[in-house]
Amino acid sequence: MSTPFGRLLDRIAELMARPATAAIERHVLDAARITPGEVVLVVGDGPDLGRHADSAEHTGQDDESADVVLSFGDVASWHDRAAGFAELHRVLRPGGRLVLSAREDRLPVSRHELAAEAAEAGFTDLQTWLWEPPGPAAPLTAQIRALRP
Repeated sequence: MSTPFGRLLDRIAELMARPATAAIERHVLDAARITPGEVVLVVGDGPDLGRHADSAEHTGQDDESADVVLSFGDVASWHDRAAGFAELHRVLRPGGRLVLSAREDRLPVSRHELAAEAAEAGFTDLQTWLWEPPGPAAPLTAQIRALRP
């Protein structure tokens, strides 16, 4: 049961996280190297950049219809990660880029294991790193970038 003090703490945490969230979005966009005219698919919550899908496993997109897929903090909610990576591989055009960003402490497995799962789905040129957004309450975030050959 929520108390007034607990709600206040939740609100303070939400307000403190806003600058970090904006910084994370900018960092992911930089990592994705999006250029004008590219079709971007955002999975989960994230900036409004064009197409949006609530689920990585079922995007509702056509084959090879996106140049870039961005996933902001939702990989922990994927019910079937193998199906999610396979679906994102399917919707990306050859040469397309996948960028995943999520709080490291909320990953279902290590970022290296996620990269291995992406490789099993056919992604190549995998890179993974940790990034510390600015701000006092900023969570350490795991980043994964991959290409669809």
